[in-house]
Amino acid sequence: MKMDLNAIIEKMETGDQDAALTALQTFNKEKSQCFSFTPGEEEDRERLGELVLGFLERDLQPSCQLACLETIRILSRDKKSLAPFATRHAMQILIRHAGLGQGEGITPEIPDLEVIVEALKCLCNIVFNSEAAQEAGAELQLIVGLAERLKQCREPQWNHDVRFFDLRLTFLITALRVDVRAQLARELRGVSLLSEALDATLSLCWPDTYEVARAGFDGCSELPPLGRQETERAMEILKILFNVTFDSNRREVDEEEAATYRHLGAILRHCIMSTSEGEERTEEMHSHTVNLLGNLPLPCLDVLLMPKVQQGSIEYMGVNMDAVKVLLEFMEKRLDRGNKLKETLLPSLNLLTESARIHRETRKFLRMKVLPPLRDVKNRPEVGNALRNKLVRLMTHIDTDVKHCAAELLFVLCKESVSRFIKYTGYGNAAGLLAARGLMRGGRDPGHYSEDEDSDTEEYREAKPHINPVTGRVEEEQPNPMEGMTEEQKEYEAMKLVNMFDKLSREQVIQPMKIGADGKMTSLEPHEFHYLASQQFGESNNSDSDSDTN
Repeated sequence: MKMDLNAIIEKMETGDQDAALTALQTFNKEKSQCFSFTPGEEEDRERLGELVLGFLERDLQPSCQLACLETIRILSRDKKSLAPFATRHAMQILIRHAGLGQGEGITPEIPDLEVIVEALKCLCNIVFNSEAAQEAGAELQLIVGLAERLKQCREPQWNHDVRFFDLRLTFLITALRVDVRAQLARELRGVSLLSEALDATLSLCWPDTYEVARAGFDGCSELPPLGRQETERAMEILKILFNVTFDSNRREVDEEEAATYRHLGAILRHCIMSTSEGEERTEEMHSHTVNLLGNLPLPCLDVLLMPKVQQGSIEYMGVNMDAVKVLLEFMEKRLDRGNKLKETLLPSLNLLTESARIHRETRKFLRMKVLPPLRDVKNRPEVGNALRNKLVRLMTHIDTDVKHCAAELLFVLCKESVSRFIKYTGYGNAAGLLAARGLMRGGRDPGHYSEDEDSDTEEYREAKPHINPVTGRVEEEQPNPMEGMTEEQKEYEAMKLVNMFDKLSREQVIQPMKIGADGKMTSLEPHEFHYLASQQFGESNNSDSDSDTN
């Protein structure tokens, strides 16, 4: 039976609990099937919201509490209906029904689990849509109540829905309020708290300090997929941890913090090595894990290599490379997909780059996979389907961040050697990074790299004298366009070219550049341009005169 808002409001205004329950259940059923409101009903919806909140302050049956909360959840989807729910008083009512209250107005008894879940859903909607509600939540210490319940992550009385919406609400409030994020991170020791919650969610055990296994599957080479509910909760925890560790890799951490981050890193390694039900869900979990790994302080990334080499694992230089291999495959999959590369590819690219920079074994393993000994010298470095070709193509991507990160990974794998970098990418592709680093004159960036040699293949050694360093491949010999010209004709053509450049420069179509003493590109002024050109012609003529004399 369809009821209009006025009829529902009339039933609510009677104050009769049974009449209100019937009216609200009808309204909720109708709106859950087709969520839409008639334009012009904003005031009526606000009035209904006020009445429902008033009912929640009374001693109601659980069924009536649930109906009231379902109505608030439905109304709070519409930003125009939020006003009654975004006040401090309304937030206090909802926080109390969610069992998260701090301070006055707390009831001693624990509400029904269905009521808790519905109240949490309401809070998620309201916090997401209203800055006033976010501020009220911060003032009411909502995060403290959430943290207290997170500490109960191993207690059986809380079902999946309560745990999940606790985490979803924590994610929202920490994403939207910087002060709440800082409070959780520092005052409430959020990294340790959430690491423990993630440990409990994944049912982990610890054979060694930084070695993680799934309880009941210790020593198994292949783990069963995580269940849907465990995966959902794990991803929410990963997202919250990303919020609270956002600046961790940009500041110094003490020994205690470093140990906490290494402990978390070991759990994240387990997440990378785990699968879920379905490839899409697995990739989503891995994506959140990679994002979080990128926030860890760099020295703590060594936990990716710590586990012992076991039967069936990938060993390189005596180190277990399973996690690095998974990260590389994840990065290549995102690269092949080609969608929103800045958001989807850069976290894994940056993570691999920093791991390679600080771990010699990782760098050598990645170089073996990404930059194997060069054999193909007939095609440009960006042509082909090998991972090197794909990354070189990114070096000229339209997005500056994408091309910089791709170039940075290859540069680190080349031990930041300019000659080796040009060998694998071609000078034309490498020029952007070299210019930014002041390495246009060659050389090497200072770094802590071993002095192992770059072994050339026989194919490369034979072709090396004929490789064009700009394109990075063997080019067919081209006829000399100045062959048969007199020196006067050559000078005339050269000055003609100089004048064309000068005109384009004065019209601000191009900006001539030069390599400065610091190895970086700087603007070339018109008088410098003409001076360099005249000097070049003068040297050429003097050389010809000397040749004729001899």
